Amino acid sequence: MSGRFRLSDLPLATFAILVLVFLCLPIMIVAPMSFSDAKSLEFPPPAWSLRWYQNLLGNPIWIDAGKNSLLLATLASTAALACGTLAAYVLVRGEFRGRRIVEANFMAPMIVPSIIVAVSLYIFFARTGLLGSFFGLVLGHVILATPYVVLIMQAAIRGFDIRIEQVAATLGASQLQILTKIVLPNLVPSAAAAWIFCFVMSFDEVVVTLFISGTHVTIPKRMFAELMLQVNPTVTAVATLLIMFNILALVLLLLVTRRSRTLAAMT
Repeated sequence: MSGRFRLSDLPLATFAILVLVFLCLPIMIVAPMSFSDAKSLEFPPPAWSLRWYQNLLGNPIWIDAGKNSLLLATLASTAALACGTLAAYVLVRGEFRGRRIVEANFMAPMIVPSIIVAVSLYIFFARTGLLGSFFGLVLGHVILATPYVVLIMQAAIRGFDIRIEQVAATLGASQLQILTKIVLPNLVPSAAAAWIFCFVMSFDEVVVTLFISGTHVTIPKRMFAELMLQVNPTVTAVATLLIMFNILALVLLLLVTRRSRTLAAMT
């Protein structure tokens, strides 16, 4: 029976468990150290304390970095969702010469190493006066996030019955009305999933941020600076909170994806 565990599945199950433990090992080390009372990184902690969380919440530099990261991720993910959704619709429904080239251009930031993207943006922004500006930082994150929106929304649009759009067109609806009143309302779960994915990616981005952010400080950039200057245990508290944040975002993403599949099955 398919639901019964067989002895032949034991090696594969054991390997899967070992891989899972290996992936979770950093979390099982970092999280306890964030509750340590030691002045340096020690594992296991000699004593338990919330001093590093108190230091984090009482430090205005970390608070400002958190505000910048939240604002940056919100703006970048929203702009990427708008641009990526429109691009995905045109790429799926449109028929024009060079469509494959345009689609490949959207996928380039996913294929090219992030360090190359960072250097390219640094040179371009330096020549256009955007280097070090918050707008340039948002634009850089939008460039990184848009390909993921295009991929997710392309799959969602392909799964949407085109005959509904054709019927609306025969009844006199314009292309803009079809997009805004018929297509987009049915793609809300997929759009929400794409937004969450982009938000997490933008919030955690460090390589491109280091190159083009200037004096603007985000949580990942601040963590990198702290580890370069000294081993500050406050970083473990920040890392633990980021882990919890990413887990929460993943759970939310799974719930949204499940709802999207449910709606697709109903239609």
